[in-house]
Amino acid sequence: MAGDPASPVYVQAFLEALTKKFAGKKKKGGLSSLFAAGGRGNLKRLVAAGEIRQAVKAGVEILKNNPDDIACILGLADACGAAGCLDAQGWFLRRALDVSPRDVSVNKHCAAFKERLGEFEQAVACWQRIADNKSVKELAEREIARLSVEKARRKLEGQDSKPQQEGEQGSSVERLQKQLAASPTDTEVAFELADLLEREAGPEEAEKVLATVLAATGNSLKVQEHLEDRQLRWAKRRVMIAEKNAEQQKTPAAQETLAELQKRLLKQEIDIYSARTERYPENSGWKFELAMRLKAANRPADAIAFFQKVQQDTRRKGLVALEVGECFQKIKQYRLALQNYQTAVDELDEREVELRKRALYRAGVLAAAMKDHDAAHQYLSTLAGIDFNYRDVADRLEKLGAEAG
Repeated sequence: MAGDPASPVYVQAFLEALTKKFAGKKKKGGLSSLFAAGGRGNLKRLVAAGEIRQAVKAGVEILKNNPDDIACILGLADACGAAGCLDAQGWFLRRALDVSPRDVSVNKHCAAFKERLGEFEQAVACWQRIADNKSVKELAEREIARLSVEKARRKLEGQDSKPQQEGEQGSSVERLQKQLAASPTDTEVAFELADLLEREAGPEEAEKVLATVLAATGNSLKVQEHLEDRQLRWAKRRVMIAEKNAEQQKTPAAQETLAELQKRLLKQEIDIYSARTERYPENSGWKFELAMRLKAANRPADAIAFFQKVQQDTRRKGLVALEVGECFQKIKQYRLALQNYQTAVDELDEREVELRKRALYRAGVLAAAMKDHDAAHQYLSTLAGIDFNYRDVADRLEKLGAEAG
């Protein structure tokens, strides 16, 4: 797990293995606690120094001897958060709550994490758990009020759609839970239960149900893809909330959170679309979506391979040629890039005018850089005839004219 702290699967498996190993055993104290204290200090220093993998490795060694070490679990959560591994961070915080649900530090960490993800109701629940503690009573009340206001504001903006009839939702959840317990492979019941839990308790509870039914059905493809689709939707929602926060707050922290979530979403999409291209080799749609994500991840050579597999799809021929051209230009294969831009110009019609303008601009700029002034002038003049205000096309044409003269 220390080798890949970004993997929530490894984190979950590691924590579950520790729980089974130490089930029924007494908590350690004495010298083991003393040694662990030194390890926790080292863990904090490594996190502060940005040495995330070493920090995770140190924390894992502590947990192997004491899986209930709250300070270590929180340190590992901080390490994963610093690395942008938000799913893994969530698993460590969930473990901390399981070990000590009323701990002040644990609930503060969890509240901050849930607020960061835009899950205000769960952040409020964290503060409510410690609101009776005199040392944080006033702070908890202020945070509950602040988060409640923020949640209401988001709801008015259409970003939060929690159910209104909580009593009815609760009874429905209980009924579906009983049905699923009686028939663990009933996927329709599981999907309905996941819907309700997602709205009432959050994505994590819905994901638990789907993971359980996935195992019960022997990794049913139907359940697997249902879970994947939900995971992508949740990730996109988190990005949307982070974009709103970054726009409003305009702070480095908000921008960092947005960048981390966007990176995580892109990785998820690449993983899921890669799997689907293998499952459905005849489906050009999944190949195209994967190619677009690989291009966005700055992997142009990999993207070209998948774009070329869908080049004969007449519905996307012009767009694919444009994307391939940009990828070839990225890897400095300029003549191949220009050939694809020309194909894009030929294939894109008036219904795809914005794409055609982009293709003409790319071709004109590249031709000029390659000292093919006649071709550059032709591309840019055609573009100017469509949209004279497109980017800096007017200035480029003037420069070409001056060089020709």
